[in-house]
Amino acid sequence: MSRALVIGEALIDIVERNGRITGEHVGGSPLNVAVGLARLERDVDFLTHIASDDRGNRIVEYLKSSGVQLVSGSRTAARTPTAVATLDDTGSARYTFDIDWQLAGTPEVAPPLVAHTGSIATVLEPGCRAVAALLDAYHLSATLTFDPNVRTALISDDEAARNRIERLVERCDVVKASDEDMRWIDPRRSPEQIAQTWLNMGPSIVAVTMGEQGGFAVCRAGVVRVPSRPVQVVDTVGAGDAFMTGLIDGLWSLDLLGAQRRRDLAAISTDALTEVLSTAVLTSALTVAKAGADLPDRAARDAAAQGAQG
Repeated sequence: MSRALVIGEALIDIVERNGRITGEHVGGSPLNVAVGLARLERDVDFLTHIASDDRGNRIVEYLKSSGVQLVSGSRTAARTPTAVATLDDTGSARYTFDIDWQLAGTPEVAPPLVAHTGSIATVLEPGCRAVAALLDAYHLSATLTFDPNVRTALISDDEAARNRIERLVERCDVVKASDEDMRWIDPRRSPEQIAQTWLNMGPSIVAVTMGEQGGFAVCRAGVVRVPSRPVQVVDTVGAGDAFMTGLIDGLWSLDLLGAQRRRDLAAISTDALTEVLSTAVLTSALTVAKAGADLPDRAARDAAAQGAQG
């Protein structure tokens, strides 16, 4: 087992700024993680739901060029999903979606080392039920990672969505969320309080992104915080996905992934977690410095890391 399996939506981001369309980019939170890991030279299978139309063809070519293997059965949708990303003056995006999310059957892939999911795929009917079942199936072989990446525009029942998120937190080994996600999930408590509650529910690591304030993570050994990297922000599209990618890659580099390493992951030290969190923050910083969710490859990230040390 040396491959990642990423399960979730793929779509075309139609970027709009000041009332006009400035471009179309291949996107979707899980897709971004799959591509980000492949660019970091990890072997990745991606299970999604897109169509055999022009936009679907564009997604397939993008995945292929990044080194991601599309799982058989991923092209059965009537139309490829889209998201209109409206950018404000700071580059932050607000999304409007057109998506149908369904999955059927078990992916024809070998048992993965790590299985990741998140965002729309975990709350939108009917596919979200299949996603939860697949995570249960892969628990025996894989580290399970999850990013709720809340998209309120697609949530019709807030309480049901919060319950689904909570059940996935209980199932998964590594959970990442933004402070904005946390405020939507429970506005009465701080992100730090929610992260600690989630840790007590089962995960080995709960990481939280805090925008320009960097991020923090909790584990059994304690709490670690890492500041943001100073960069000129072009837009924030894909920032959280890049952080998630860096988190998974950092744990992979420390040989802490796979069900057989679950006990070692739970015992991660604060020093090791700080190293992993720093990798995640750097990966995110390099992404927001470019337009769209253009995650870095390993050479670019290594060069940036060496430059910072120098």
